[in-house]
Amino acid sequence: MAYRVGVTPTPVEFFFDIMCPYSYQTARWITDVRDQGLVRVTWSFASLEEINREPGKKHPWERPWSFGFGMLRVAARLRREDGGPTAGGNDLVERYYATAGRWLHEEGRKPHTPEASADILEELGLDPGLVAEAIEDPTTIDDVRADHDRAMATGVFGVPALLLPSGRAWFGPAVAPAPTGEEAAALWAIVEASDRIPHFYELKLGKTDEDLTHIARTFRPYLEGRDWRSVERPAP
Repeated sequence: MAYRVGVTPTPVEFFFDIMCPYSYQTARWITDVRDQGLVRVTWSFASLEEINREPGKKHPWERPWSFGFGMLRVAARLRREDGGPTAGGNDLVERYYATAGRWLHEEGRKPHTPEASADILEELGLDPGLVAEAIEDPTTIDDVRADHDRAMATGVFGVPALLLPSGRAWFGPAVAPAPTGEEAAALWAIVEASDRIPHFYELKLGKTDEDLTHIARTFRPYLEGRDWRSVERPAP
């Protein structure tokens, strides 16, 4: 797909949790849209373990390692290698997310241990010791929580979520698999158009049995690779 000449890319902040299969598919879509020159993406963190935490359970940052939150701490450490969020540190976060996401959501592998994250960094040609640094440094918790809290303050209730220049945070779009090319651009046009309509809150398509079968087929690697029970809070 050719880069769009004469188009000013729209800045988009993409809140993600590596564990979420919909987040991964939407990330693939927004990356395609970015590669077409339509958007400029900043990758930011939101923790589904915290959003869906059951009453009385520990917060994910109170554990030595928590599947999704632990991986976000590694991503936070990598972001510092790129200069941090205020310097636009995105490349290493994107590469780590893309590889960890491929492991889980395409190959059914298990990226959600410290050892696996070290293997991912090695695969990327990075220092695997950065994983231990991320775990031993409590300020990586602060970095993830800062993104997460900011997301919640904008109305985010789950991922994927897109924060647009209007200040509105949109859940989704939920796609499986991610559209590419002209379809990806068309979906972005729908998001942009929706954002221009004040007080537009929701447009949702019901799922038929055929849809659910298709989604289950798309998410099969994730279902085989996960080591946790999924919990989903109802959307407000």
